[in-house]
Amino acid sequence: MLARPCSEFKYNERIVSLNQRISRRPSIIMTTAPFDSLFPMICQSSQTQRWSGWALIVAGLLCLPSLGAGEPRPVTYTSQLQTVLKQYDHKFQWFHPRAVAVPSDRPNDPMMVMTLQKHLMTSDYFSGLHVMTRRSLSAAWTGPVLPPQLDWQPQPDGVTVSVADVTPGWHAPTGKVIALGCQVRYNAKGEQLNDVRRAHQTVYAILDPHAESWTRWQVLTLPPDEQFDFARNACAQWLVQPDGHLLVPLYIARNAQEPFSVTVAECRFDGTKLTYIRHGNVLRLNVVRGLNEPSLIFFKQRYFLTLRNDVRGYVSVSNDGLQFDEPQPWCFDDGVELGSYNTQQHWLTHGDGLFLIYTRRGANNDHIVRNRAPLFMAQVDPTTLRVMRRTEKTIVPERGAELGNFGANAVSATESWVTVSEGMFMKDSVQRGAEGATFIARILWDQP
Repeated sequence: MLARPCSEFKYNERIVSLNQRISRRPSIIMTTAPFDSLFPMICQSSQTQRWSGWALIVAGLLCLPSLGAGEPRPVTYTSQLQTVLKQYDHKFQWFHPRAVAVPSDRPNDPMMVMTLQKHLMTSDYFSGLHVMTRRSLSAAWTGPVLPPQLDWQPQPDGVTVSVADVTPGWHAPTGKVIALGCQVRYNAKGEQLNDVRRAHQTVYAILDPHAESWTRWQVLTLPPDEQFDFARNACAQWLVQPDGHLLVPLYIARNAQEPFSVTVAECRFDGTKLTYIRHGNVLRLNVVRGLNEPSLIFFKQRYFLTLRNDVRGYVSVSNDGLQFDEPQPWCFDDGVELGSYNTQQHWLTHGDGLFLIYTRRGANNDHIVRNRAPLFMAQVDPTTLRVMRRTEKTIVPERGAELGNFGANAVSATESWVTVSEGMFMKDSVQRGAEGATFIARILWDQP
């Protein structure tokens, strides 16, 4: 079949939105020349090549330098790296460490709870959820321990039901910790199953820090629409609103084989049960596996959502936490694409600063799977949604292991944490210096 000329293409709303966005940029001269005269090599290519070419052009145009108002003042900090655990014996390694601060009567000195799991050396095969506790920031850690309520649930048919990708958070109105993650079903080989409808759903467990007791995992009941048949909150930062309601970002699909989309669900929590209320618009991107592992943050009266995609990371913004703008690729403020791909990103905020934590290409790290180390942190301009390149710092160094599965959380008015374990998945990880360490990068803010 002959390739169609570009004049036959019907450009969707994404391109129309892009054109509108470009036309508002004073640094770009618009042209009425036909596309085939501007980009003849793309127009004369095969259909697959054309779409790849247009995708690159669209991403490049979205990353053109913005000429808006002056960028924010950099918010300064120092970072300290602490090693909590070391474990690697070809049987398991600790993975997905994420922490939550439980307020105490000591100013800026909360109790810390960290959840983590054993990675059982088969892809995405995890133990039950373990817990570590630190009574104060100067106290020693206890654990990891595996509460029976958070352990595997063997089924009569030989299937094991478990959880993965958990993020704990503090719910101040009820004085409880909520741990949100995704339910998984394993066979005897540790392979994730899609053997029943709604095998992949969002689950939660609750910690009463005073009684030091956990509940069992419960499934968050979502509407019966087939778009929620696969619905995960996984490796995702979520928010508690002033009224106590939760905003829970989800990546959803009819099944695990089609591209994922993202939406944010508003939920009510009464201290024992999490109840779905409604969800916002659905963000879609039909590129490889779509959008997944969204993380949400609130900053200066707006909500910011960072999104994983196999090709590049994306960012979106909302005024109400439910209706989000069209995602745009993550870029530096000089117009160069950030280079974070097929890996989660997370947020921190402090005072006048909005920060992104991420991995990326271009850091002498091509020997690391998906360039997932080191971990960088940089300030984001909330107006342009650009990463301020001059603020980029390495907060966890690359030692031959991947660092792509991590958490980020506020601790006090003067401190935040980024938590991560070294993924020992390269043959030369040990030779390059990795130890299977679980790290806390303490972010110590210069100003409260």
